Amino acid sequence: MRIDKTQRGWAIASLVIFAVLTALYLAYAVHAPSGPRGGSALGLTFGAIGSGFMVFAALLGARKRVPVWRIGRAQAWMRGHLWLGLLSLPMILFHGGFHFGGTLTSILLWLLIMTVVSGVFGAGLQHYVPRVMTTDVKLETIYDEIGNVQKLLREEADRGVESICGPLGVGKSASEEVLRAGGLSAARSMSIMSSGGAVAAATETVILTEEECAFLRKFYLSEMRPFLEQPRQHRSRLGDRDKAHGAFSSLRTAMPQSAQATLEDLEDICDEARQLVRQEQLHHLLHGWLLVHIPLSLTLILLGAVHAVMALRY
Repeated sequence: MRIDKTQRGWAIASLVIFAVLTALYLAYAVHAPSGPRGGSALGLTFGAIGSGFMVFAALLGARKRVPVWRIGRAQAWMRGHLWLGLLSLPMILFHGGFHFGGTLTSILLWLLIMTVVSGVFGAGLQHYVPRVMTTDVKLETIYDEIGNVQKLLREEADRGVESICGPLGVGKSASEEVLRAGGLSAARSMSIMSSGGAVAAATETVILTEEECAFLRKFYLSEMRPFLEQPRQHRSRLGDRDKAHGAFSSLRTAMPQSAQATLEDLEDICDEARQLVRQEQLHHLLHGWLLVHIPLSLTLILLGAVHAVMALRY
């Protein structure tokens, strides 16, 4: 509720500022004998206001990196960064009377437009991606641990197949690593710790024929394990939820009833591997736009300072 009030307050304040300054610009543009000019008193005022808004927006990055600058609430700074950064574009356009001018001013205006557009795009992503994450990644984990979790999933799958088909020749899994805190999802860890999981249960009860073992081994070693080793790069039907479900349905038909629990566990492992890939994709989408926005912003501030010095001196 507090966040909503902050957002509403910034939105209302920004709209009021925009309305007042727009009315002032229109009156100025109509009555100025030579039309609006950047070097006039009012033109310089609009330029100073727009530059101030840009500097405030840039200070958000400094606030994040310098602990002693943690003044005010983070949400208030974020809203101010968005709304005042957005307002800087019409202020700078008012400053130049909507003329791009010479080479430097043209570059500055295009930089400002691209910076504002990338900022609005990023703001949209920050609203969109968390919602998608909630829907698509129900077993979300710490981003920096995704590689470790993928390894643990592969080890658990190895143990599952080995428990009913014997050694795979790919090395034994370390069960203590599988149960390591912060590894697999909470639901999966609880399942392994409380009952040994479907894998452990299968060790004592499942007896497969040589033909059934050969069929399962072929599927696992040629398709499932390569997918678990490189889920982002391996083009497998297991990377698609519906196709994976069809593959495991066919596998269940060929396997005895006693192996169904293990097959269900293997399917769950594939599902979690897909969710980890999806989490990586959304994380890169959520943060990748900053690789464009931040360099544009820094370049804009630097060239804006150069423009201001040149304009005041000459």
